[in-house]
Amino acid sequence: MLPGLIPLFIFIIADELWGTAIGLIVAIGTGIAESIYFWVTEKRLDTFILFDTLLIVAMGIISLTLDNAIFFKLKPSIIESILAVILGISVWSDKNYLLAMSRHYLKGIETNEVQKEAMRKILKYLFWIVVAHTALVTYAAFMLSKEAWAFISGGLFYIVFGLFLAGILLKNRLKKKPVFHEDILPIIDTKGVIKGHAHRSEFHKGGNNKLLHPVVHLHLVSPEKKILLQKRAENKLVQPGKWDTAVGGHVAYGEKIETALFREAKEEIGIEEFTPKVLTNYLWESDLEKELVFVFSIVT
Repeated sequence: MLPGLIPLFIFIIADELWGTAIGLIVAIGTGIAESIYFWVTEKRLDTFILFDTLLIVAMGIISLTLDNAIFFKLKPSIIESILAVILGISVWSDKNYLLAMSRHYLKGIETNEVQKEAMRKILKYLFWIVVAHTALVTYAAFMLSKEAWAFISGGLFYIVFGLFLAGILLKNRLKKKPVFHEDILPIIDTKGVIKGHAHRSEFHKGGNNKLLHPVVHLHLVSPEKKILLQKRAENKLVQPGKWDTAVGGHVAYGEKIETALFREAKEEIGIEEFTPKVLTNYLWESDLEKELVFVFSIVT
């Protein structure tokens, strides 16, 4: 649980168990205790906790002042609407507040592009779950019995959320089963510096967030200065049936560029001992992938 959201969740639980007044006291006390802890341990005032606590104070004052049954019923909808806004901003804008909160409290945590995209997908599902539940609670507050509203606003949400988490855990467990071997490739920046790693299939998904990865190309030049090419198989995912360099392939995660070059040369054309000449490197992008190509040549 992220510390910045703890007072809000404490308020929701305490409000349901003991009523708004006690829930307000318990939640504010939790926020104050957390603020003191961070001030003592890190000598700073935590803005996330401060915002959450002030939100609770505002909600509590309105609730106690109005003392209206329909407002009491709509309270879960209001809180979930705020959560939906935070989720929506995190998913569809450059400001991922939940990721920022994670980094804020989990010092030293690093996330690569694959992990960010995976988190964004989960948050997108959560957004629609929260929006749907908010709409259902609002409908129940006006149109259904108090018993039906109580189940929808409380138990139903926890059931749906539990099923969602169970689905994610099951999906991750199935992914870890060794159905087939898949290469791990490095994620790099335009200078070739490694920023993370991912399975090979993650690099060929296209879209606007292609993961940059290194490849090696070896040009074979004959004594007559003719370049020898190979034709790609028709069943290739990338550039099927097109002419290509004599040797070309991905650099594995943890593998040096030169090591990958000699490995690919042996695998593709059976040569082992040669002295490659370094030519250049360049960025290449297609509809499916984005590569930093390291180019070598030999005369044969």
